[in-house]
Amino acid sequence: MKPWRTHFLTSLLITGLCISSTHATEILGAGATFPYPLYSKMLSAYNMKTNIKVNYQSIGSGGGIRQLLNKTVDFGATDGFMSDQELKNSREAILHIPMSLGAVSIAYNLPGITKLKLTGAVIANIYLGQIKTWNDPQIQKINPRIKLPATQIVVAHRSDGSGTSAIFTDYLCKVSLPWQQKVGQGTSLNWPTGIGAKGNEGVAGILKLAPGSIGYIEIIYAKQNKMTYAEIQNKAGQFVSPSLETIAAASDIKIPADTRVSITDSKKGYPISGFTWIIVYKNQNYGNRKESQAQDLTNLLWWMTHDGQAYSAALDYVSLPKSVVAKAEILIKSISYNGVKVKK
Repeated sequence: MKPWRTHFLTSLLITGLCISSTHATEILGAGATFPYPLYSKMLSAYNMKTNIKVNYQSIGSGGGIRQLLNKTVDFGATDGFMSDQELKNSREAILHIPMSLGAVSIAYNLPGITKLKLTGAVIANIYLGQIKTWNDPQIQKINPRIKLPATQIVVAHRSDGSGTSAIFTDYLCKVSLPWQQKVGQGTSLNWPTGIGAKGNEGVAGILKLAPGSIGYIEIIYAKQNKMTYAEIQNKAGQFVSPSLETIAAASDIKIPADTRVSITDSKKGYPISGFTWIIVYKNQNYGNRKESQAQDLTNLLWWMTHDGQAYSAALDYVSLPKSVVAKAEILIKSISYNGVKVKK
């Protein structure tokens, strides 16, 4: 390679310009860690099928939203949908394309205890720092047949902007008035207590290393790390474990046209369930983007919401219901370039 070319490429890398996103054969995305195992499988299969590389960085939902707003990626990914105010602030229409459903498990490290029941109020009190030991009467009352140890509870939470946190705290706000009033819901919070870690991977790491720990992680991370996780009481009073069936049951509600919906604290199914979305600009004619990039992105989204769903169940994600796929189709078909809808 000639010296001037080497210098030019090096300069681009140093200044942080994204070469890949300008090529029609590569798509750049970033965001949620929640669906990362699923996206890794999907995008690898898509590359094998189309020879189009999709570079997805698992940096957390907050980072995915931020990078889309900064227009440094072709798509963002988030488990916590953008609020009306956030969408208004973007000044350009952003679409939420649902990709899958998953569950936030409440995993714990208590050697010898493989079954545990928890209520929303108890979980909130643990994360508020009001319940400090595992043999606290509030926990013991709902687990009368288990002799719980006096071990100190090590609370683990996310330190980064996280859609998993958004789902978890959305649930806590619905089941605990003190949590709603003192902490609230969001991707990033001022946690009353506990140790923070980056990504689902980071929280899983704390749980593996610290006896007595508790943390919220996407169910696939708990299963991959062979962790124990609690049965959670739903709105109907049933104690439910996260599974394909119980997550699907939680989604059996009316879904709005823009698909931004919370399914936590449901009367049916597992109560800490949620959708995960890919977010894109409705109008793809921005910056130096080419029409071919808009076409490639649209094709990818269509494939992921259709053929790509076949990879969900094996990784403990729930495929999109047909009614939600139909809404996703409408959103994808609305994507345009220079005022003209991108053909599917």
